[in-house]
Amino acid sequence: MNWTIFHEQVFPIRHKLYRFALRITGSVHEAEDVVQEVLEKVWKTAPDQTENVQNWEAWCMTLTRNRSLDKTRSQSLRRTAPLDGLHERKTDLISPADAAESRDLAAGIRKMMQELPEKQRLVMHLRDIEELSYDEIAETLSISLEQVKINLHRARKTIRERILEK
Repeated sequence: MNWTIFHEQVFPIRHKLYRFALRITGSVHEAEDVVQEVLEKVWKTAPDQTENVQNWEAWCMTLTRNRSLDKTRSQSLRRTAPLDGLHERKTDLISPADAAESRDLAAGIRKMMQELPEKQRLVMHLRDIEELSYDEIAETLSISLEQVKINLHRARKTIRERILEK
């Protein structure tokens, strides 16, 4: 690994890796450890292996997912962490009542997302929060493009139905 690639391609996505690790592990400390381990692994990767990497973000997300799942399985942690990293956009044009309603809706959606099956939750997080493309999600989660679309559709449909029930 050379410094230029690491500095330009890998280091800027460290926050995204952290949010993804936090989503899987449910622990701030575990997520920090995962990201540190992934960054260290990427840095220590042999130069002949780095030549084959076409999408650094997808590769790092895959490493993060795998390491997070390993930590979760080995320590039997539950995924219960909310999406603390999400901050609502604030503008002066929103009334306090509208802002409170938006906060309540966002909190409700975060709770609903926690209740989704794992694949749906991960796909929805990567698409709607991390804004990865379908291809990047498929590569990150090692699933087909069709499965990405199916899981995302089902997740969004479930959330939509639960919102309309209220």
